[in-house]
Amino acid sequence: MRTSTRRSHRLMAMVAVAALTTGVLAGCAGDSDDDSSDTGNNSGSGKTTLTVGTFGAFGYKQAGLYDEYMKLHPDISIKENVTTRTDVYWPKVLTRLQAGSGTDDVQAIEVGNITEAVQTQADKFVDLGKDVDKSQWLDWKNAQATTKDGKLIGLGTDIGPMAICYRKDLFAKAGLETDRTKLAAQWKGDWNKYVDLGKQYMKKAPSGTKYVDSASSVYNAVLNGQSERYYDKDGNVVWDKSAGVKKAWDVAMNVATSDMSAKLKQFDKPWDQGYANGTFATVACPAWMIGYILEKSGDAGKGKWDVAAAPTAGNWGGSFIGVPTAGKHQKEAIALAKWLTAPEQQAKVFAKQASFPSTPSAYASLKPAAATTEYFSNAPITQIFSDSAKTIPAQIFGIKDQPINTALTDIGILQVEQKGKTPDQGWDAATNEIKDVLGQ
Repeated sequence: MRTSTRRSHRLMAMVAVAALTTGVLAGCAGDSDDDSSDTGNNSGSGKTTLTVGTFGAFGYKQAGLYDEYMKLHPDISIKENVTTRTDVYWPKVLTRLQAGSGTDDVQAIEVGNITEAVQTQADKFVDLGKDVDKSQWLDWKNAQATTKDGKLIGLGTDIGPMAICYRKDLFAKAGLETDRTKLAAQWKGDWNKYVDLGKQYMKKAPSGTKYVDSASSVYNAVLNGQSERYYDKDGNVVWDKSAGVKKAWDVAMNVATSDMSAKLKQFDKPWDQGYANGTFATVACPAWMIGYILEKSGDAGKGKWDVAAAPTAGNWGGSFIGVPTAGKHQKEAIALAKWLTAPEQQAKVFAKQASFPSTPSAYASLKPAAATTEYFSNAPITQIFSDSAKTIPAQIFGIKDQPINTALTDIGILQVEQKGKTPDQGWDAATNEIKDVLGQ
């Protein structure tokens, strides 16, 4: 949920029909950067308190799963520690893993960090493959969390199939098509068509509004539909030669050098306020973003948002949960992780906030809550995200995937979008940061 949320939820997703992702959409024990929530009663004598570290709006609390589990297990109390941004969350987790203390009993891992966890931190996580039926999850999802010697360090939560979420009220005021099917047909197959529609929107844009939240959002959406990203199949860094990166960068620069962007940094408070105030008309929307919009737009957005198929299929986000070996309650934590990621529970999270399960056996029962579909103008959320999930290209992730991505979006693109630098200057700024990340 990914996000990042879940936003990193929570894609969600894929996410997600996702902290998370998510991600882009979910935190660490003891020093969460926003609302850490203790959902259990810690005063009861003899209870075992399990901590769950997440980023963004992960969905477990929102779907009532912690409360349900504690009713089933009266001897267990659950505390969730939430950190909004995964690029803040993950470095804290790494520090604690390496120190061998301070980790949560159950720890979320965003897809952009899973390769690093597998290749450099596997000995810090319990092998969950011994405790679960691995056939419950998508094969490629399991593969992302499996070491070369077969150790499964994380159980798949959501995946992040893509759509476009849009404010149909703002589209109507700008004189644009509002029907989701006709709208999707206008940009089908080409993200540049989506950007071209933004130029039309800006000609009659309602006062104080922009077409899209950020150029970085568009960059991520395009990149996550490309088979080639930052690494090749042999683990070599190829970000600066990647056709997928070039395509995503070029589309993002088209946005960043125009007037159609609200120039917001995703998962920062001004971005959240942009949802609440209706200051942008569209957002690239992996499944986990549904829950994020519900939370941040609030009652004022009900019936104004709609969902349309994205120009091309892609997977943005999606997460895992693992059990650190440093945890004091490994047996209980393993049982909780298994239960939270079971198909039945993944379907419940989907019903609440449309985070798309990584367990195929849940698909037949997927049905978003009536309140969710009503909020999004009765859009066929299940169908839209399911159709996207069927054609997501296989992607390769590397050890430094997440910090490379952050350098390009939060440094390179923001240099152009917020500081008026040229695309070449933005690329150079990102390049310098990536060289530092890679130790070059």
